[in-house]
Amino acid sequence: MELWLSSKDGVGEHPADALISTKDDSFPNWAGDESEIRRYQVDDGAVIDSDGRTIGAFIQIENDEGQAAALEFVGLAEWLLIDCPDWKMIPLENLVAAADQTTTKLAAAISNSDQLQGATFALQRGVDALILPDDDDIWRVAQELAAQRLSDWGDVNESSSVVMMESPELVELQVMSVETGGMGDRVCVDLVQMLEVGEGVLVGSSAALLVLVHGETLSSQFVPPRPFRVNAGPVHSYIFMADGSTKYLSELVAGDEVLVVSPVGSRAVAVGRLKIEPRPLLLVRFKNDQFGEGQLFLQQAETVRLVLKLEKTVSVTHLEAGMNILGAAATAGRHIGQAISGDVEEK
Repeated sequence: MELWLSSKDGVGEHPADALISTKDDSFPNWAGDESEIRRYQVDDGAVIDSDGRTIGAFIQIENDEGQAAALEFVGLAEWLLIDCPDWKMIPLENLVAAADQTTTKLAAAISNSDQLQGATFALQRGVDALILPDDDDIWRVAQELAAQRLSDWGDVNESSSVVMMESPELVELQVMSVETGGMGDRVCVDLVQMLEVGEGVLVGSSAALLVLVHGETLSSQFVPPRPFRVNAGPVHSYIFMADGSTKYLSELVAGDEVLVVSPVGSRAVAVGRLKIEPRPLLLVRFKNDQFGEGQLFLQQAETVRLVLKLEKTVSVTHLEAGMNILGAAATAGRHIGQAISGDVEEK
């Protein structure tokens, strides 16, 4: 983590990795032209380096609009400098989560020492740089926290890595038990495209292990097929989205794109509507030798099916311990659906 000095006329000398100023302020004399300290200038919201190259943006976050404006630069800008005049952790955590899967680095403006720990360790990852005022006490604490984070992480590259969205690899999950799950608010996800036999969506109580829930493409003795629908389970469950994030089923809205998956591939399909109704549930517990244990609630109905090998399906009402169903392992650490590198345990 880098420490940047907010440069104004007459600032004292500090062991800064970079100096940042507005176009109306000057850099201090002690950081002469031969200094190795990087210099950045903020001009009308753009962050410009000493070569005149725009390397990022400066956003002041005072409300939802400010956070939305900052999020637009994630994945595009090399550096995103943020300042929360009324300091709040939630916008910072949201940006840390979003930037964790991109090459965008975050620098947070600090005005007092109480803000340092939160910015340094937000979602365990923290920001990539702290923008500090000319205050010896703040610099002392910031240096201690930077050393602590380096000690915690060891000799690792702090820069974010780009994660490309790919079709998830399906794995076998062995059913451990099928139990009654009480009543719950079940969500049917109706899609704007027809599903083929073998296709469904990935759903689960934990983002670490998701189960392939089959679409209602097969005929039933009492109910006609609904080949655009997946009876996905209760409102608390995660569903895997087309961009690699997750959402709670309760958060889905028309137009959201979910990832439709089959043993032979995947595709993005938009949600047309949701149908939420109280229904009796079953609780399915399962495990994988490599990825551990997970669980899934589903409506107790013959039309709700899971996928076996070779695209065969089984109704949840006929599911038994020892059967192997298909699912996928994902990143357990999530913040508002975005994968993060922090330690998160879901049970």
